[in-house]
Amino acid sequence: MEPREIRERGEELWERLESCDICPNECRVNRLKGEVGRCGVDAGLIVSSFHLHFGEEPPISGFSGSGTIFFSGCPSKCVYCQNYSISWLKEGYEVSIPELARMMLLLEERGAHNINLVTPTHYLPHILLALAQAREKGLKIPLVYNTFGYEKVEIIKKLEGVVDIYMPDMRYASDEAGKRYSGVKEYAKRNREAVYEMWRQTGPWREEAGIGKKGVLVRLLILPQGISGTEDTLEFIKDKLKGKVYVSLMSQYHPVFRARNFPELSRPITREEYERARKKFQELGLYGYVQPFIGRWI
Repeated sequence: MEPREIRERGEELWERLESCDICPNECRVNRLKGEVGRCGVDAGLIVSSFHLHFGEEPPISGFSGSGTIFFSGCPSKCVYCQNYSISWLKEGYEVSIPELARMMLLLEERGAHNINLVTPTHYLPHILLALAQAREKGLKIPLVYNTFGYEKVEIIKKLEGVVDIYMPDMRYASDEAGKRYSGVKEYAKRNREAVYEMWRQTGPWREEAGIGKKGVLVRLLILPQGISGTEDTLEFIKDKLKGKVYVSLMSQYHPVFRARNFPELSRPITREEYERARKKFQELGLYGYVQPFIGRWI
């Protein structure tokens, strides 16, 4: 997409900050006048850090790293958030849109395979305006949209032709779990609708020399006690997405932040819980990466 059109879409979304409805929370606060909603930020742009990241999935980090930009604030409020200092406490520093564009260009200069936007939803207007500037100055590497997956289809449609790789979580298979553990309404419904739209836009997962170029990479964090509904989500991926996405099955859950206040979340997953999800992944013939079992509860 041409920078001009990217800029126009950014300007259109910027106007919506006056009564913000960028995410499904639809807080309707005027961020342009300093009001904040669920994400905790106004119209300022707060970045926690940016660097080459080697800890993402193999087709994202590759051999030279993913050009990752971590944004502060978050539309959801996960009680077990591993990055709560960034998402809840909004640690970081305010930058301008030209500075964000420069970050993208610096990451490309350092050899990044892609620009990886972490928790980008509430900053979409800023990101599109910065991306337009970066593309005008020669940015060529793919754009990765790394999201918790609580998105509006209407907004995701604005990203068609802009985002190369969508990297959504599919955290819960039930709306009830989304409300209890992440404080959001209709998570499963909104998430599945959005992921389907992401898949419609990008088509089947594509790699070149092991590096992701286009498509959807779905992250499934296995939670204790079946809270995540991982097997149900795997069935959705096979049935509705035709299995043509990259699936990252993650075993790394660890009870941090406020998780200890929820007995069902107060431990890592068991080997049995891990194996159940892994076997379903294999039975369905899905493609992707299965993180080794790293829990201490056997």
